[in-house]
Amino acid sequence: MPWRERKEEMSNSAEIRWQQRFENFEKALRQLEAACNRENLNDLERAGMVQVFEFSFELAWKTLKDLLFFEGYNPKSPRATIRISFEQEYISEDDTELFLEALEKRNILSHTYQEKVALEAEKLIRESYFLLLQRVYQALAEKRKA
Repeated sequence: MPWRERKEEMSNSAEIRWQQRFENFEKALRQLEAACNRENLNDLERAGMVQVFEFSFELAWKTLKDLLFFEGYNPKSPRATIRISFEQEYISEDDTELFLEALEKRNILSHTYQEKVALEAEKLIRESYFLLLQRVYQALAEKRKA
């Protein structure tokens, strides 16, 4: 297969990949929104909220990574993906800092069996991280329409 055809095929598959990842991110974000709209969560529901946040967060940065790859970038890590996403104006400077904070905290958040950690996780998700993921979703949705 000639180089030009192979490059075009790779570009098409990269576009399909980021579009598919975006759809999965959209579904996960809807689940997170449903969890955030519930009040007075019990321990099991709170653990579920944290779990949904974790996979929504993973899908957010991986969708950005796939989009950047489609555009010719090749970030090797979540941090590189976040940095390049800021440079390409998919996320704001404030959101970049919040994204990096969430990246650092996501490992701590998995310890929801500790009530204090679980309550802190719920508060962070409701007040900051869900809104961040919504803004990332909006930026990606606008890019998808273009």
